[in-house]
Amino acid sequence: METRRYRDTRRLDTTRPAFTDAVVKGIALGGGLYVPEDLPTFTLAEVLALADMPYWKRAAVIFERFGVDLPAERIGELMRLSYGENFDDPRIAPIEEVIAGMHVLELWHGPTSAFKDMALQCMPVFFSEGIALKQSRGELTDDYLVLVATSGDTGKAALEGFADRDHTRIVVFYPAEGVSDIQRKQMVTQRGENVSVFGVRGNFDDCQNAVKAAFNDEAFNTELHEKHGLRLSSANSINWGRLLPQIAYYVSAYADMVASGGVTAGDEIDVCVPTGNFGNILGAYYAKRMGVPLGKLLCASNENNVLADFIATGTYDISARRFVTTPSPSMDILISSNLERLLFELAGAERVREWMASLSAEGRFQVDRETFRLMREHFIGDWVSNDESLGVIARVYDETGYLMDPHTAVAWEVAERLRDANPVLVVSTAHWAKFGGDVFKALTGLLYDDPLPEDAAKLSGVELLGRVQELAGNACVPRALAELDAAEQRFTAVVDAGKDGVENAVRGWLG
Repeated sequence: METRRYRDTRRLDTTRPAFTDAVVKGIALGGGLYVPEDLPTFTLAEVLALADMPYWKRAAVIFERFGVDLPAERIGELMRLSYGENFDDPRIAPIEEVIAGMHVLELWHGPTSAFKDMALQCMPVFFSEGIALKQSRGELTDDYLVLVATSGDTGKAALEGFADRDHTRIVVFYPAEGVSDIQRKQMVTQRGENVSVFGVRGNFDDCQNAVKAAFNDEAFNTELHEKHGLRLSSANSINWGRLLPQIAYYVSAYADMVASGGVTAGDEIDVCVPTGNFGNILGAYYAKRMGVPLGKLLCASNENNVLADFIATGTYDISARRFVTTPSPSMDILISSNLERLLFELAGAERVREWMASLSAEGRFQVDRETFRLMREHFIGDWVSNDESLGVIARVYDETGYLMDPHTAVAWEVAERLRDANPVLVVSTAHWAKFGGDVFKALTGLLYDDPLPEDAAKLSGVELLGRVQELAGNACVPRALAELDAAEQRFTAVVDAGKDGVENAVRGWLG
């Protein structure tokens, strides 16, 4: 298989890296994102044949078809490491038909109980492999420092994936008041000698902007190289190493849908994704372009509904938009970085440079009529309020016995509103126990802004999971979450938002 090269969404980086180089670099010179120069295609028969393979083999087949610059045997070995006993279900990404025509793709069976494991159990092993390749060719002597901004789930998944890996260190920044108690404890109790975690006084966009500014700070990068022998890279979804594993689970899901009788071979399914940074639903878009019979891609937003508005109007405007705290914090994002990749695919690098400059300077941009038309061929968007999402959790549990988290509830509601004749695959991005407090509110009829009852408010996030289990007898809690209260909280520092806050935190940790 010929090695596939990558180009930059802004066409400012002319290096044309192979996959492992693109993963190690993380972001292109000039701030653009890497995308493949061309996409492989799959016949229907090739998609359906995946159903007879274990998940690790399915992922290996897709990586091979993408021309990843490693021998096929080595790709298979790395996939076995990525998708094995670290997941609590041998199917890795199982599909459950909750009601007729409404299927749920459960992407939370990995070690951190969130869909980010699907990429971040995979990406770090290819990242390490990429470093080894560069060192063997004499192209690299430095190690890498991975900086991560997280709205909740990416941070823990990245920490878990990179902990104690050779030649890498990782620092995670999260909004101190913007994650659940469970999410925070997952991060601050992380083990590993090469990891650190900081809360940030601000929201996710503050974290993401500060990390991006550190990447673009030439003096800071020089300091890291000269004093510590480190280069910067990213594990956020701006890294193509996060996107390719997400494409894989959509190809795999269609094979499973046919095998289970959920769809007739060749017929389309619609996909509904709870979306914040646009990476997850972008994986479905690429899978569709590769030949997987996907119909409409339903973009489900919470009250931070900038993406739903953009898909409806063609105008992306955050200039006066209020950031809203919601029960689905992994979607509490106003700057959806991966949208740049879609815009590049639809309109090209020149327009992307223009629109990204406008977003940076004015907080808004508007796409042209043809780009809007092309986008609407694939995407429909809608949004769900905080209280509606909690109501969905209660209603679906009462009607079906299926318990879901608030992110999945947002997608379920949008899928019900927008579905037509096609079966719908609702993407479930987190185990309900990651957000036990809001699930408790849902099952007891409380609204999002209602305080917890006094007896429940005294409980830790882990203790509250037991109260949910009393209300929902079939609700199971993953062991790693159930044991969080007993784990040592290693990282308690909170820093100011902004580039200086991030850079000073890194300096203090490195010493």
